[in-house]
Amino acid sequence: MELGGNRKLLDQIIKFGFVGGTAFLIDYMVLYLLTEFLGLHYLVAGTISFALSVIYNYILSIKWVFETKNTRKKSEEFIVFLILSILGLAINQAIMWLTVEKFDIYYMFSKIFATVVVMIFNFVTRKI
Repeated sequence: MELGGNRKLLDQIIKFGFVGGTAFLIDYMVLYLLTEFLGLHYLVAGTISFALSVIYNYILSIKWVFETKNTRKKSEEFIVFLILSILGLAINQAIMWLTVEKFDIYYMFSKIFATVVVMIFNFVTRKI
């Protein structure tokens, strides 16, 4: 890969990290607020917080991180993003449930682990 290609990938990784990090903060804070202050079950709260962070992530990803191809319609890109996000939510919820219910780990710590796994999944699938 040429130097310009390496720089572009590095810029993309940095932008993806920023967007992912701020999306995580939204996800994490909303999860905590909904669970601790509104009394929602952590998996219900996690679904809501995940959805909000995905919307934020989608908007910034298409506008700032990844170049969209002109050959695809925006609706097709959104459907692919939505499918990948649903898969990410399933991974997130499975990890949360497993770590909380089976390993008795505090849900906020479980969320950190789940987020790392989903971020890797998201970068790889969105890059493809």
